[in-house]
Amino acid sequence: MQNSGPSNWKMRFAAQLIVLLYLPVAALAGPADRSISPTNIFAPVSTPAHSILGLSLFVLAVTAAIFVIVFSLLVYCVARFGKRADDDGREPPQVYGSTQVELAWTVIPILIVVVLFMATARVIASIQKAARPANAIQVIAIGHQFWWEYRYPGLKVVTANELHVPVSDPAHPTPTFITLLSADTDHSFWVPRLAGKTDLIPNHPNTMWIDPQQTGLYLGQCAQYCGTQHAKMLLRVYVQSREEFNRWIEEQSQVAHANPAVSEGQRIFKATACINCHGVTGTVADGSFGPDLTHLMSRETIASGAAPNTPENLRL
Repeated sequence: MQNSGPSNWKMRFAAQLIVLLYLPVAALAGPADRSISPTNIFAPVSTPAHSILGLSLFVLAVTAAIFVIVFSLLVYCVARFGKRADDDGREPPQVYGSTQVELAWTVIPILIVVVLFMATARVIASIQKAARPANAIQVIAIGHQFWWEYRYPGLKVVTANELHVPVSDPAHPTPTFITLLSADTDHSFWVPRLAGKTDLIPNHPNTMWIDPQQTGLYLGQCAQYCGTQHAKMLLRVYVQSREEFNRWIEEQSQVAHANPAVSEGQRIFKATACINCHGVTGTVADGSFGPDLTHLMSRETIASGAAPNTPENLRL
């Protein structure tokens, strides 16, 4: 029977540690389909999201370097100073008051923190101090429990839960500046592929901007717990070509059209308390507590994106 000595134990420990360190690196380095998730933070399509990703990768690289250095020293100490078969049990020489060591573990962490602080401050300043061009789209986003209200003051359009913005051509940027308000409690506007999280705080307006450079649907969610239905307070941002966006604005600017097929539902809606909460342009319904329903059937979802907009779901 072979004797498993200290050298075999050290080799097994080193092999296990190498495997442990390799697995996450291989997972990050492997091919990934960025189209799998519409909330993929590693596939930004807007300038603020690109800046945040760059900062995140920089911080990850710095912390990964610290991890590798610390664990390399740990492995070296375990292998170099582990108990040996010929160890006589005496206490090794002790070192007290090493000025060089104390300076090293004080100055190096301070420099690391300063570098990370400066990099973060630079990204925050570049995003928050961006100039608003004359052709920028202006949107007011109001967070409610538990839905989103969108107002386009310059275009005289009011809608709910589905935000439409034009694509921004890098050669001719058309950013969208969003004023964030809250009607009740704290919310947080977060669409990972477009920008970072920005809170909506009662009586404290905030602002953010996006300049999406690819058309498509981008999803997000309220990122601040705001009540029992917080998890269903979803975000849907439709980035359209300029022509499609202009067509959508024109359609949303029209008053509601009566349809004989739903005349009975229209009569019930006007005769009950629905009109106290919901508004429908061109009718007696002028409520503002709930979502504006003027162009309800132009939306793909209801309930803040939680359910498809189908006749079956509308009957629930």
